[in-house]
Amino acid sequence: MAFFALFYSHQANAQNTSVQWLTFEQLEDSLSIAPKKVFISFYADWCAYCKKMDAAAFKDTKVVTKLNAEFYAVKMNAETTAKINFGGTVFMNKEVGQKRNPTHEIARLLASRKGKPFTLPAMVVLNEQFEVTDRYFTYLSPKALYNALNK
Repeated sequence: MAFFALFYSHQANAQNTSVQWLTFEQLEDSLSIAPKKVFISFYADWCAYCKKMDAAAFKDTKVVTKLNAEFYAVKMNAETTAKINFGGTVFMNKEVGQKRNPTHEIARLLASRKGKPFTLPAMVVLNEQFEVTDRYFTYLSPKALYNALNK
């Protein structure tokens, strides 16, 4: 019995110290059950500021608690070559083989700015109706990210 209590305590602690990231497929299922705000973080393996956010902002207790309680959080490699079925549409990375750092169609749709190149890190906040309310295209410290999530 003590083992289970210790295991449960460890699991609960682990959940409080890491963001419960979803895939787009999991997001679609979750949204169909219970609408909620959505936070999407686009990254690439080579992005130093993305790694810095992983090490700082996405490990911050206040940020983790806020994301896990109030948002569906999605983390996606902007350069993935995976086909993603979302909302009855298949999205893919049409730039593979054409560009040095090919950007997936979903990242382009949600995190592009008119007249500016696609940059990382890129974060998108959507309301319960899946409408974009905010976009961020820079490193956000734990405090800055927490403040952005409270808007």
